[in-house]
Order: sequence, then structure tokens, then C-alpha cells
Amino acid sequence: MRRTPVMSNLIVINVVILLATYTASRVFDIDLVQIFGLHYPESEYFRPWQLVTYMFMHSGLSHLFFNMFSLWMFGQTLEVAFGSKRFLFYYLFTGLGAMSLHLFVLFLEIAPMQRAANEIIMNYTPEAFGAFMDTYFPGRLSVPANTITNATTGSEIIYRCIHGMMDVPTVGASGAVYGILLAFGVLFPNVRIFLLFPPIPLKAKWFVIIFALIEVYLGFMQPGSSVAHFAHVGGMLFGFLLLLHWKRNGTIRQYIE
Repeated sequence: MRRTPVMSNLIVINVVILLATYTASRVFDIDLVQIFGLHYPESEYFRPWQLVTYMFMHSGLSHLFFNMFSLWMFGQTLEVAFGSKRFLFYYLFTGLGAMSLHLFVLFLEIAPMQRAANEIIMNYTPEAFGAFMDTYFPGRLSVPANTITNATTGSEIIYRCIHGMMDVPTVGASGAVYGILLAFGVLFPNVRIFLLFPPIPLKAKWFVIIFALIEVYLGFMQPGSSVAHFAHVGGMLFGFLLLLHWKRNGTIRQYIE
């Protein structure tokens, strides 16, 4: 197989950054995930560079391993097929697409909370506060929510809960990797992939469809999950749109029938 410098360098960069993250935390007490991970734009920790840097950060060794293993497994063939420059563009584009859909879904979750919170703060009652907490943050308090009678205390709790969602950083190359997986399934649909669990061979097209459906299902069934399922969906969606564009202008027509 031909050399695949972009795929190799992406793996090296991600490994080096994880090592730097560990070193900065343990030696200098600097949290690089907080600095370079993606925060919600209204968070006090948000910085513009996070829109790109988040996809090179990882939460731990297992997170890094599975992403880089998938990149190595599927990225080699795609870099040969696309060429290195186009492969790098595709990787970054799907990573940005993953970020875009993730932030959009997060906006859809947070915006109604903010509207409801503003109404409660302006016309505070323990009952309204209790209904808000039961709807958006069930089980968060150690006492019944409707026993919080002080408006200032209730408002501070609401503020902390909403900003707690905004201030959690999103990290990982998963969105771009799911975009890579999508491209492999589209360009080489009948290549058989041998799964570890269950240990059966499966055509790439079915592999991609199954993973996409699982991520969509989990995204809707587990809102607020620590796993950014819609970022995975976003990587696949934007990857598909880019492949469709390339097909229409003849860039990769030789691969897509």
C-alpha cells in the first residue's frame, strides 16, 4: 500500500497531545482539556480556537486508542483513494461538521432551559422552581426542589445547573473518525469487515448503517449523555454531503457508482 503520511501524522499528533495533556496536568497543574476542549459558546471558558482544537484532544488512553485504531483501520485506504490533501480536508471538514451539529443540538437543549429560567427568576415561586428542576435536572438536589423558598438561592442553583452543562468540554476525534467510517462504507460498500463483537464478517455498507442508526437512537434516548452522539452523527452527515458534492463535480466518480 502507498504511503499515507496524513493518516500517520494525525495519529502521532493525537498521541503527542494526550501525553502533553497528562504532563501539563501532573507536572504544571494545567488542564489542557479545559483550555482546548470545546465549550458551549456562552460558557465563560469558550475560546474560538476550541472549534478546531477539540478534535485533537482526548479524555484518556482508551478514548484515544479506539479513535486512532479506527483512523488507522479505515484511513489508510481512504488516503490512498482521495490523495493526502483531499483526505486531510475531508477529515477536518467532518470534524468541523461534527462540532456544528453537536453545538446545534446543545443549543436546542439549553435555549428552552434559559427561557424557562428567566421566567422563574422574574416571578419566583418554590412551585415553579420545583417544576423546573424536576423537568430539566431531576434528582440533582438532595432536598425537594419545592422547599427552596429563597429566590436568590433558587436562582443561583438554576444558574449553576445551566452553566454546568455549558462548561463541560467536548473532546475527541470521534466525529471525524465517524466521517472516515462513512466514507469507507460509501466508497467500498462490499468490503467485508470482521467485527470483534459479535465475531462475524459484515459488509462495510451495513456496518456504517448500523453504527449510524445506533448513534441517532442513543442521541435521542440519552440527552445530556457524556458521549456526544450527535457529534458522531454530524461527522457522518457532513461527510456524506461532501462525498455527494465531490461525486457531482466528478472528483471521486471513479469510486462511487
